[in-house]
Amino acid sequence: MNFDHIPQAVEPSKVPVRVLYTGAKIPAIGLGTFGSDRFSADQVAQAVGEALAAGYRHLDCAAVYGNEKQIGQVLQYYFRSGRLKRSELWITSKLWNDMHQRVEEACRRSLEDLGLDYLDLYLVHWPFPNYHPPGCDVHSRSPDAKPYIHDNYMKTWRQMERLVEQGLVRHIGTSNMTIPKLKLLLRDARIKPVCNQMELHPHFQQPELFAFCVEHGIVPVGYCPLGSPARPDRDRTPEDTVVLEDPVLRKIAARRSTTVAAVCIRWAIQRGQIPIPFSLHHYADNLRAAVSEPLSEDEMEQIRRIDKNCRLIKGQVFLWKPNQSWEDLWDPAGEITPP
Repeated sequence: MNFDHIPQAVEPSKVPVRVLYTGAKIPAIGLGTFGSDRFSADQVAQAVGEALAAGYRHLDCAAVYGNEKQIGQVLQYYFRSGRLKRSELWITSKLWNDMHQRVEEACRRSLEDLGLDYLDLYLVHWPFPNYHPPGCDVHSRSPDAKPYIHDNYMKTWRQMERLVEQGLVRHIGTSNMTIPKLKLLLRDARIKPVCNQMELHPHFQQPELFAFCVEHGIVPVGYCPLGSPARPDRDRTPEDTVVLEDPVLRKIAARRSTTVAAVCIRWAIQRGQIPIPFSLHHYADNLRAAVSEPLSEDEMEQIRRIDKNCRLIKGQVFLWKPNQSWEDLWDPAGEITPP
């Protein structure tokens, strides 16, 4: 294992940071490690090693991605060789749905796989404890599926809080939440979330949820920042739009002599979210975009106007009853969808 041949694309100290309500600083771009069911764990780990050499210091991991052990081997190479110290990295992992009642066990497993003593951030991956097998199709449903039940979620959150108290994680956060769910959590939590991970790209800007998070000191972390062109087939529907083909973004990219992907990354960082793009080959380009020339106010406004409210990751496999619409997962009426 050797990544000496990878040139540094960006000096890590030049990458912008976000300051959490705790005062901790998190790099404003991270490397996603979800291989979209299309790449092996070894391929993802290789990309992680190369991305660290290129200047990334923020990794977004998850147990369900099936590659934490391989990523851990890369991290140990960097630590043992003296090329990186643990304190230089921000590493996130996530609690999978079938472990909502066994949080410490799940966290310790991720720590062991990654070869770490602590995580910088641990997220509840989905607010639903509904398991589905890896690689399943869109029609897969768990016979034990349940809706969001706040009392149950708080039992999980109390275990998340204990991880902070034990020193296993520095911060805790949420993922795939909605405003009504977050309102309840903020009301009842002893330790409030520092981040909410959510789908965010120019065709799905979620302005209400974004504003709610910012107002309450929760940093939005945006997955699918480029519209996830390699997302799993189960997450594709005929009405999906293609972010990288948007004519407005193409014009801005042409004017700046750059790519649409770079415009999306620059927009995300300038707007105030943390994009976590995954890439086997374009990680350095994405990192360079994070330190590129800012978009103008007019360009930012042009991008604001192309929001199509097009959710790409709809989450159908988490539904809990027959003949149910995926919208029920996202509380479209502004209230938690009843059982």
